[in-house]
Amino acid sequence: MTFIEFSSIAPVMMHHSKHPPRRIRVRAVPTILCSVVGTPQRAPWRAIDTMHGQFTVSDGAHRKGFTVIELIVAMTILMILTAAAVPIVRITIQRNKERDLRHSLWEMRDGIDRYKDAADRGAFQVKVDSQGYPPDLETLVKGVDSNGKKMRFLRRIPVDPMTGKTEWGLRSMQDDPDSDSWGGQNIFDVYTKSEGTALDGSKYKTW
Repeated sequence: MTFIEFSSIAPVMMHHSKHPPRRIRVRAVPTILCSVVGTPQRAPWRAIDTMHGQFTVSDGAHRKGFTVIELIVAMTILMILTAAAVPIVRITIQRNKERDLRHSLWEMRDGIDRYKDAADRGAFQVKVDSQGYPPDLETLVKGVDSNGKKMRFLRRIPVDPMTGKTEWGLRSMQDDPDSDSWGGQNIFDVYTKSEGTALDGSKYKTW
């Protein structure tokens, strides 16, 4: 059951009245029948415009959610932050790859040097034209026999972080220092096959 409760009722003025139309404040109070005796729940206040038949609701509840403008502003800020973060992330990834490249080159060159030192000490036999350098990178991993023992100089052939492969550029003692082709006599040095440019402007192949 629903009944209307009037508050501050003012007479409705006609168009020809000297006074402007008054707003009547009305509250519609629905009575909810419950099994437990209690005070009926009351509907929110409604302001009714007696002249134009319009009304608004004011129940005191807070507005929830976001407006379209707020969403646009939030999305714009998010796009700006994302655009600023992408270059930083890209540089960080490249810097990490360069660090891994330097470490991989150092690891292989260290294995070559230790092989050369052992060969010069006569720890194992080598070919005459090899000048004491390993014939290939696999030899550093598999190792060589020395007085009944296996001498290994490299745990594994590292993956080139720039190419994602285990294929490296090789130079022999007989090759030119900047040669891109391997003569095959021995391994004097290694380099990456990447044609990329480092953050400092140098070419990775020259590292």
